[in-house]
Amino acid sequence: MKLDIKATNLELTDAIRAYAEEKLGDIDKFIPHIKLPLDGRVELGRTTFHHKSGDIFRAEINISVPGDLLRAESETGDIYSAIDGLKDQVQEEIKAYKDRGITRDRKGGRMAKFINNYSPLSWLRGKFTKEQGE
Repeated sequence: MKLDIKATNLELTDAIRAYAEEKLGDIDKFIPHIKLPLDGRVELGRTTFHHKSGDIFRAEINISVPGDLLRAESETGDIYSAIDGLKDQVQEEIKAYKDRGITRDRKGGRMAKFINNYSPLSWLRGKFTKEQGE
């Protein structure tokens, strides 16, 4: 996966960039059925400068997948823990994206079963087969 990392109100050092690429670079292994190269846009930054208890750091990722945009965001007091929280959240988003297709298939199967069992033609078909068998 190709990551575009951007910093807002924060100096993007080599250590922060390397940590983000290490943690978020292998996210595409969780989406094995997509054969296209994925692009992820990561934004790291400090939200404001006026908090009394210290800085609040924010990490956000947007991944374009076919038919959808996966987005996750994390805010903590440390940039490294924000990146760690971001990885956990994006894994949950990917899991929900993969389960969405399974749910649609199951819903279609349930509808086909309902139509087959409760349509008037199947009801009549059952009566005729019983009478022929007797």
